[in-house]
Amino acid sequence: MADASVTVPSINAAPVAPRRPLASRRFALELRQEMAWHRQALILGVSLIIGMGVSAAILVAAGVPANELLNEFVLQTLFDKQSLQAVLFQAAPMILVGIAASMAFRARFWNLGLEGQMIWGAIGATTISFFDVGPAALRLPLMLAMAMALGLLWAMAPTLLKLKLGVNEIISSLMLNYIASNFLLHLVYGAWKDPKDSFPYSPQFRAFERLPEWFGNVSTAAIGLALVVAVLAWWFVGISRAGLYLRFVDANPRMADAVGVPVRRMIFSAVLLSGALSGIAGFVVVAGQEGRLTQAFYAGYGFSGILIAFLARNNPLAATVVAVLVAALFVAGRNLQVFYQIPFSMVQLIQAIVVICVASSDFFIRHRIRSVVSKT
Repeated sequence: MADASVTVPSINAAPVAPRRPLASRRFALELRQEMAWHRQALILGVSLIIGMGVSAAILVAAGVPANELLNEFVLQTLFDKQSLQAVLFQAAPMILVGIAASMAFRARFWNLGLEGQMIWGAIGATTISFFDVGPAALRLPLMLAMAMALGLLWAMAPTLLKLKLGVNEIISSLMLNYIASNFLLHLVYGAWKDPKDSFPYSPQFRAFERLPEWFGNVSTAAIGLALVVAVLAWWFVGISRAGLYLRFVDANPRMADAVGVPVRRMIFSAVLLSGALSGIAGFVVVAGQEGRLTQAFYAGYGFSGILIAFLARNNPLAATVVAVLVAALFVAGRNLQVFYQIPFSMVQLIQAIVVICVASSDFFIRHRIRSVVSKT
């Protein structure tokens, strides 16, 4: 029987090199620990420039001369006396509702009932006027105090529902807006309708029941009140012990409760303060801008307050600056409607584009994209 041949490898043969894995590159999204303020400002500036560039292209396509855009958005809005007064007129209640939203958001309470609290603040101020409560010298402070009280009380309902029964505050606070607005219509179409011309608004406030005209304009007193509130709010969140507690609650409510922070009490206090500030905003509108209680004075302020708080990252001083810029954008949009017959829908589109671009910058501030090399 023949032997089977066997192949024996040579001991001098070179070893076979193992197959090396191929390297591939992928990208991972991760949270930033921190970012320097100048880099944040750079990202915000670039986002604003992109938003303004897209808006400018839309306006030019709609027929607005390109060489008039700078004049309309900057020079005529911020450097013209009447337009600047209109900006301040619009900015005062926006500052107040922006800070009001910031206070609630710092406690992780999503207060969407700003408009309802504004309505009740205005109703409270009008109650003092309508029933002649107090002497003339104290009438305006009483109107302010009543506006704060009713705004605070209206914010108490969704807070208690949240803390006692676990009801979602987004739904409860939002639904309460409809109750407040319908009660407002009941008043201005009913018992409080102006008997002189039977239009759906309350009788005109008397001179001592309106904000004073400092330097010849009522907007000066309104913006002055808003700035005082902004400084006090900055002290509250930045220096006071309650502000320190709120930072713990905002960072991690469970951990804050574990280390002894009165979380429920801080949430309750922050939301009541938010309601009181919204009530002041309602007082500023009816006692300053309108001079009476009207049926739609609050329209749009709730959304603006939430937007301002988001863009300002719940910082009261930043909310003041953002509110002025948003007010300037609104005034510039109205000027475009008047002088260039731009439809209101396009004005809203421009505002939305700028807001979306600025809001999107928050993503790049909070996150970064890191390149990762993986082996396959």
